[in-house]
Amino acid sequence: MELRTLRYFVAVAEELHFGRAARRLHLSQPPLSRAIKQLETELGAALLDRSPQGVALTPAGAVLLDEARALLGRAERTRQRVAEAAGAVTLTLGILGDGGDPRAKRLADAYRRQHPRVEVHVREADLSDPTCGLHAGAVDAALTRGPFDETGLTVHGLRADRVGALLRADDPLAGQVALSVADLTDRRWFVFPEGTDPLWQAYWNGGRPREGPEVRAVQECRQAVLWNGTVGLMPLDHPAGEGLTVVPLTDMPPSRLVLAWRESASTPLIHSLARIATAVYGS
Repeated sequence: MELRTLRYFVAVAEELHFGRAARRLHLSQPPLSRAIKQLETELGAALLDRSPQGVALTPAGAVLLDEARALLGRAERTRQRVAEAAGAVTLTLGILGDGGDPRAKRLADAYRRQHPRVEVHVREADLSDPTCGLHAGAVDAALTRGPFDETGLTVHGLRADRVGALLRADDPLAGQVALSVADLTDRRWFVFPEGTDPLWQAYWNGGRPREGPEVRAVQECRQAVLWNGTVGLMPLDHPAGEGLTVVPLTDMPPSRLVLAWRESASTPLIHSLARIATAVYGS
């Protein structure tokens, strides 16, 4: 059994849906289905019950899920220990491309002071993947925003930011002191691509399905508003951009800034990052 195949199985077992698991892993569905079939052949056991109603774990599949999580966690810890022994310690950090939080530099400086020998690889993710590649195993930890599917993840809250409606500066609503989501009901919104985490999509669309131009990056959000007069949400402390403004929304819960990592791949370096991030963003 390959670790990659076990990661595939864990994704399917946690999602109980091949399509969602494929999106989580950033794969197309056919190779994922073939990999699971091959795993069942190798083990000589059916791991999943497939039916028109969906996917369910068999008793053998439930056992493999527990064992696979343990194996993947041990593999990650082994990789970390070997890297430390070799003097080549790395940490891959996913960062949501949400416009550049000014405290990110303070976090980088503080982490570098405490771990000068750790090489940090930064992977910037677009807005279609709020976990920044965590579910796919592409990063060790993610500095991102909720809400999203937290299955198999540890999510550590850092800060809660108020949000507002991003509008053209000449929009009829731009001069309001505050707005409610209901004030934007009849407007077109920018939306994220199909397959985006539904919790994430729902939050940034004000809790209901919307229609409008599809975006993947913060700059695309701004341009969609600027060129089309659409609306969307943005944290109040982020710069709106030239020709745009952000009006506070009174009935939207705050946007949570979080640090997240896989439960099966927790390491001392990640826990140290969480402690430092808490100090930086809580100050």
